Amino acid sequence: MQNTSSVIVVTELAKYYQVPTREAGLKAAFKSLFHRTYKTVKAVDHISFSIEPGEVVGFLGPNGAGKTTTLKMLSGLLYVTSGEARVLGYEPSRRSAKYLQQITLVMGNRQQLNWDLPALDSFELQRAIYDLPMADFKKTRDEFIDMLDLKDLVQKPVRNLSLGERMKMEIVGALLHRPKVLFLDEPTIGLDVTMQHRIRDFIAEYNRKYNATVLLTSHYMADVEALCRRVIVIHNGKLLFDGDLSNLVNRFSAFKTISITVDHFNPNLGNYGEIVSQDGNRVTLRVRKAETAQVTARILTDIQVDDLTVEDPPIEDIIEKVFSDKAVIGDIA
Repeated sequence: MQNTSSVIVVTELAKYYQVPTREAGLKAAFKSLFHRTYKTVKAVDHISFSIEPGEVVGFLGPNGAGKTTTLKMLSGLLYVTSGEARVLGYEPSRRSAKYLQQITLVMGNRQQLNWDLPALDSFELQRAIYDLPMADFKKTRDEFIDMLDLKDLVQKPVRNLSLGERMKMEIVGALLHRPKVLFLDEPTIGLDVTMQHRIRDFIAEYNRKYNATVLLTSHYMADVEALCRRVIVIHNGKLLFDGDLSNLVNRFSAFKTISITVDHFNPNLGNYGEIVSQDGNRVTLRVRKAETAQVTARILTDIQVDDLTVEDPPIEDIIEKVFSDKAVIGDIA
């Protein structure tokens, strides 16, 4: 049951498109001028979920799953085909000014800052658009600039900034009005590891300080692991999973990894499980979860081991399994 206090409430939300189709060839092209046929593409297919105040939720799925379409409906950029979406009690597609003042949509592959001007000038434009009091605007702007270490960059034309620097500027510009709800679509896409880490830290601090609600899409599982306790997984527009990230691991991972450090590599380690990697005397085995305790005991009994750790497989592997395993998808779709 969805809580009436939920910030985001999605009920049987769907978005369908009518896409023209035709066969190849000149005859088919001529025929399509007078008689077009269409197929229905279900970008989002009757999904339901709710998100509470202050939650940071990972919204996962392969390319074409319907993630960005959902975020665009929630931010009011697209009308819904059927179902209902409510954010902060508002119907997003009405694009109420009071609603738009409380949300933001950040897309890692889109730019809102003026390319030829320093970011400071674009920030001033944001202040005017949202009618922010000057004192509040300067306080927030300077706070964000300090948090992201941008003081030496804000007076440079945006065109002269690196990709990571531009992305940090974009995030500052998108949050100057201190929105209560953040829709973040691949905010760290294309960035190096250091920049990804800085932006993740900033999002976490913003969430903590302002109790903001965040719905985040990312193909970088480090983003999800660092920020989200809960994840929603969709595939082909349908909701596959909604729950704790740890539960996703437990539900879909049939294996664990055992990493062993030995004095000398022992080729017989392959008898204990599948060798998935070797770095010098550090060997990683993959074994079935149900057999992990037994295999670990055998290794410690049979082999002189300097170090041994047992871990769940990387979350990337688990998500890939969810998407690629048709049997799994069929069971939970």
